[in-house]
Amino acid sequence: QVQLVESGGGLVQAGGSLRLSCAASGSIFAINGMGWYRQAPGKQRELVAAVAIEGTTSYTESVKGRFTISKDNAKNTVLLQMNNLKPDDTAVYYCNLRQLIAMREVEYWGQGTQVTVSS
Repeated sequence: QVQLVESGGGLVQAGGSLRLSCAASGSIFAINGMGWYRQAPGKQRELVAAVAIEGTTSYTESVKGRFTISKDNAKNTVLLQMNNLKPDDTAVYYCNLRQLIAMREVEYWGQGTQVTVSS
C-alpha cells in the first residue's frame, strides 16, 4: 500500500555529485523516519543516512561531511545530496520508510537505484 520511487542514480566521476530522491505514496499514516541504505556487490546493506520525522539526522561515518539528507514532510519525500563522491560509494541505494500503523511499525523499501562512481 506504500510505494517508494527512487530517482537520481547514475554514473559519475570521482569528485562529482548526485542527488537521490525518494517519493512515497499510498497509505501514508504516521512516518517515523526515512532514510537511505546502500549495498555494494558482496557487501552487506548498510545505513547511509536517515532522518526522523522531527528532523534529526544521522549518517554513517564514511559519508559525513559529503552527504546531506533532507525531507519534505508535506510531500513525503526524502533527498540525499551526495557530494565529492568516491569509488567506494558505488552501490545500489535503497530508500527506506518506517511508519506507525495501529501501533505497529511497518517498514517499506524502494527497489533501489544504482550509483556508480568511476575513478
